[in-house]
Amino acid sequence: MKHLISAGDLGRDDALLILDTAEELARVSERSIKKLPTLRGRTVVNLFFEDSTRTRISFEAAAKRLSADVINFSAKGSSVSKGESLKDTALTLEAMGADAVVIRHGASGAPHRLANWVRGSVVNAGDGTHEHPTQALLDAFSMRRRLGRLEGLKVAVVGDILHSRVARSNVLLLSALGAEVTLVAPPTLLPVAVENWPCQVSYDLDSVLPKSDVVMMLRVQLERQNAAFFPSAREYSRRYGLDRDRVAKLHDDAIVMHPGPMNRGMEISAEVADSPRSTIVEQVANGVTVRMAVLYLLLGGAIGGDVQ
Repeated sequence: MKHLISAGDLGRDDALLILDTAEELARVSERSIKKLPTLRGRTVVNLFFEDSTRTRISFEAAAKRLSADVINFSAKGSSVSKGESLKDTALTLEAMGADAVVIRHGASGAPHRLANWVRGSVVNAGDGTHEHPTQALLDAFSMRRRLGRLEGLKVAVVGDILHSRVARSNVLLLSALGAEVTLVAPPTLLPVAVENWPCQVSYDLDSVLPKSDVVMMLRVQLERQNAAFFPSAREYSRRYGLDRDRVAKLHDDAIVMHPGPMNRGMEISAEVADSPRSTIVEQVANGVTVRMAVLYLLLGGAIGGDVQ
């Protein structure tokens, strides 16, 4: 594997290799000294054209725990925002000798283009409304840790599917791993051609909850919504928000997830977000471990030897 651009590029075996490697690396994270020498002398560049403190810090922590050198390149206010093209930026990174470039960009397809211009590995940390593969991997890792399996799990992904790169990556990855995904949203927040995705679709959250093992609530991306996709925040909450009454419909072992950041009180109540069913805090910790596994495998770390 040279790049990680789309969750759809990962076959079942690749995905399981990443999750199993993350499981081994998680054991290292429990030690008092968390660093491994694996990527010493390698350079990882975080190239963020969109703000995302949590994802950037997560990748930075992952690279540093593997002893890589990290360069953070925020494109806001740089020559890039003054009109320098992605290709020019790529040539700059190439001159710096970047072994891996972690890119977040507002345009769908930007990581794919970047991969044609740099010799190093490219990791997509979110492109437009297209994909966010490491988020899907950390979600799958979190599910497997909590519930012990992925095969046959019934996963409901709820909310703003239209603008969600997390939803698309999760559907592709989870279906490859044998889970059954149902998207739940108002018709206005579903993408065109969603019927071609490997999942089911429902408009009725209350009917889906009792048969779900995992309920993943998506952030309503108000900043991307210049058109009115639903009548009001209150109406959205009433039909698609996860509160105490709705959680009561879940079976005892079902878990609640959210990729963050949350609009507390809109798609999820504070009480549910902070409840024992919630994996939201674990997802953040698991994000570092899974991103370590991705960098480790892309940059040629041999499994086994130095993870013990």
